[in-house]
Amino acid sequence: MSLSSASGSPAGDSLKHSDGPWTSASGTAGKLSASSDKSRVRLGLAHESVASAGSGLSAVAALVAVRQSWEERLTSVRGECDYLEGALRTVAKELGEADSDAQKAVRRVKVPREAKSEASR
Repeated sequence: MSLSSASGSPAGDSLKHSDGPWTSASGTAGKLSASSDKSRVRLGLAHESVASAGSGLSAVAALVAVRQSWEERLTSVRGECDYLEGALRTVAKELGEADSDAQKAVRRVKVPREAKSEASR
């Protein structure tokens, strides 16, 4: 059996996990969490004086409702991204440990000299 590597060429008969994509995805989720929280705060600051400045206007109530809706969405996005950041980091760690454990187990297997030379051909 020949498995493809990331480059598209055969990688041999072994499957190797890489924590790189998982770690990268975890970092991206963390950045998105921070960005969504920053946006939520900026949205609140931008609307601080809307109620007092627009008193008497019927559009103010609608604007406040829209702002609250967006704040809820951004809070939800942040929560999901916080969860994903940790979960993806855990996957990267566990896959890396699985590779390490498998490599150690393979190294403990005693292979006769003749089998080693045939395997290297």
